[in-house]
Amino acid sequence: MVPSNLGEEMSTDVALPPEWEDDERMNFLFSDFKENRDVSATDWDSKMDFWTSLILNICRSRGTVCVNLQELNKVFQRKGIMPLGLATVIQCMARCGKIQRESEFAANVDCGWVSWGVGLLLVKPLKWTFSTLLGSSGVTLKELFVVIELVKEKAAELLGVYRSSPVANHSLLSFQELRTLSSHVCVDESTLCMALLQLQREKQVTVSLHGSEKIVKFSQPGQNHVSPVSDVDLGIYQLQRSERLLEERVEALGLEAEKYKEEARVLLREGKKSQALRCLRSRKRVEKKADHLYAQLENVKGILDKIANSQTDKLVIQAYQAGVSALRLSLKDVTVEGAESLVDQIQELCDTQDEVNQILAGGALNSMDADTDGLEDELSFLLENSSLDEPSTLPEVPSHPLSPVRESGSLCDDLLSALPSVPQSHFNITDDELDKECSRITLADTGLQHKYPTSPVKRAEPAQ
Repeated sequence: MVPSNLGEEMSTDVALPPEWEDDERMNFLFSDFKENRDVSATDWDSKMDFWTSLILNICRSRGTVCVNLQELNKVFQRKGIMPLGLATVIQCMARCGKIQRESEFAANVDCGWVSWGVGLLLVKPLKWTFSTLLGSSGVTLKELFVVIELVKEKAAELLGVYRSSPVANHSLLSFQELRTLSSHVCVDESTLCMALLQLQREKQVTVSLHGSEKIVKFSQPGQNHVSPVSDVDLGIYQLQRSERLLEERVEALGLEAEKYKEEARVLLREGKKSQALRCLRSRKRVEKKADHLYAQLENVKGILDKIANSQTDKLVIQAYQAGVSALRLSLKDVTVEGAESLVDQIQELCDTQDEVNQILAGGALNSMDADTDGLEDELSFLLENSSLDEPSTLPEVPSHPLSPVRESGSLCDDLLSALPSVPQSHFNITDDELDKECSRITLADTGLQHKYPTSPVKRAEPAQ
């Protein structure tokens, strides 16, 4: 439910739009709506969009999901003037499905919401029953409306908080535990109840009343919807609650034992030995009680561990059963005889393929031999033809290295002995040109020059 001081809080710390300071614009927005929208549809829609958006922003900024006309009039009061068309805005939002009466929103959820929600929602059954049966279309000042968009956002936040909390592995939670866990998400108890109703509508939560205690069960990851509360869930919940109580009691006894120990130490310093002994006896008695409770706590934890292991084993068995069913379906048309026949057929086909490959490989080798014989014949023919060609007229390149120079006088002899023989073939050069060329030959050895004497060269007689 919206807190009574909502208007004061919103008016002080909620950011209003910039046009809030424009007197001319705000005079138009604060005026009442025309009875007929068709008279000025543009102005009518502009005013409606302004107030609708502003209401949503204010509720979102405050973390609330419910509004009423009385609080909105306080929030939007400006210079002592209240908007005149907020009732029309609420009616239009209700017709469009953006908001819904709190009683109608709760009544649309099954699973006996009346058994646990009436006291929490602070809705008087008589009030909402009459308004629903009579079909009242008017808007009273204190009638609460739930903003559908915001309650869906809040429900998603609440589910995320639970699944990320240390108690996410607990199948059941008490309402007070959930209230403490979600205090930073749900600003009040009414907001928490609305979020739970939305989750219950989405089948993510079930809320039940056991004795005088309200218990909430969330859907676990991987489940499309929450399962009903079973006796196993209740038993686990009782064990978990006993575990928490025992832990608190053991911790308190430990603190009490330390307290007796400190008192005994102080009394002993003061010389009050008898009183110090009484404190130590009390400490021993408290420690004995704490040991007894600690043993019970270990037993409870052992039972919870066994239950957790049994649930894990149950999941494993279910997985095995699903695997066996799937394997049975997959092997439905498969037999051992059929598999053996199939393997034999595959082996026959492989043998046939090997034979075909051998035949193809043998044909390729024979054709290669024929090609090789033809190439050898062609090579022999080329060798025979090459022997008929005219020999080269160039001299052969010397194959032995030049002798090292030993004495300056023997340089000419050594060099001439290393030179190739003069070719005997005819060149296109005259005898006079040869004489001139021989007279220009000069050999150098250690800085000295020596010219061959121009001796007559034996001329070759011209061919007849």
